[in-house]
Amino acid sequence: MARTIPLRAGRKVEKLSRAERNEETRRRLFDAATKVVGKFGYAEASVARITELAGVAQGTFYNHFGNRQELLDQLLPTIGIDMVHFIRERAGPEMPAAEREMAGFRAFFEFVHQVPEFQRILNEAEFFAPAGYQKHLDNVATAFVRILKRARASDEIVDYSDEEFEAIVHMFMGARGYLSRRYASGDDTTSVPNDVITAYEKLVTRGLFKPATQKKKS
Repeated sequence: MARTIPLRAGRKVEKLSRAERNEETRRRLFDAATKVVGKFGYAEASVARITELAGVAQGTFYNHFGNRQELLDQLLPTIGIDMVHFIRERAGPEMPAAEREMAGFRAFFEFVHQVPEFQRILNEAEFFAPAGYQKHLDNVATAFVRILKRARASDEIVDYSDEEFEAIVHMFMGARGYLSRRYASGDDTTSVPNDVITAYEKLVTRGLFKPATQKKKS
């Protein structure tokens, strides 16, 4: 027999409960999809495999996503936002800009270690989930550019335009992506060689080349 609850209170409780359940189910589906795509790849990431691992009915899946591709297009951006938050917690705005960048660099590899599926999901997304791939790049680049603009506003970075920041951010993102594939892929994602850290730090803090000196007039 149902409980007798005042109508207004009952509606409020029911609405909050449903929202919480929906959010929990979506998270379980994303977590399951992360595991499935990480193990089998996008091509073999069926709705059946995802829902079985998530412990939900296939019909429930379609209450949250119109089709399989819709989930796959949202997968990388969802993991990417988790990564941005993970890095932000370890590279706070109170740090000097160069120190914050190095903390973020280390945190990126820590995230890859904790979510090893990220590598395959990222590498295959450009072909199997191009909309999600572009959304992920846009999300990460936007957050990165915002950090550089704050550093410029506090005079920790000088002589760079917004357009140059956009290019630099993609250079940094490319560096992290290729370095993680070289040093933090496969079964051993526990550590990154210290030489990788120091090389990146020198590039960030010193630059690679000295400015060209003007020739003396004769």
